[in-house]
Amino acid sequence: MSTTKTSTTCVGIPLPIVKLNRWVLLVGISIAIIIQQPIITTVLFFIILSAVVFGKSGSLIYIVGSRIFAKQNENAPTEDPRLMRFNNSIAAILLGGAQIAFLAGTPLTGWILSGFVAVAATVALSGFCFGCFLFYQFNLQRFKLFGNQQVKQEGN
Repeated sequence: MSTTKTSTTCVGIPLPIVKLNRWVLLVGISIAIIIQQPIITTVLFFIILSAVVFGKSGSLIYIVGSRIFAKQNENAPTEDPRLMRFNNSIAAILLGGAQIAFLAGTPLTGWILSGFVAVAATVALSGFCFGCFLFYQFNLQRFKLFGNQQVKQEGN
């Protein structure tokens, strides 16, 4: 699902930053589970939520990654920002559900929901992005239902 920079209207997210996002989720959730501190998942939830709501400009991981990987990002392949936002939306929903579970006094449910995010990040780092697969399927079904009508509306 990665591409090279070909359009100035839809500048992608460099893959080093995409990988950083996955590593932050994996390491953060793993540490939280090991030391049994839901506050770490809360922090991750707000970091990911800001990226979903505000895009690249509101993503702490993007801002930090842009500085850390400045030289690598220049020639790196990129990922569609819509795909990154979709993946982060799934992570935010699961981590938000985990926060609700922790507050409701069902920590096992919270850890399971958080664990789903960590597993998805691990699988993505291994080469298969489940969120990307869902994004593709979602758009395929949307096209089957609405055809070019949806594409024309997005172009305006």
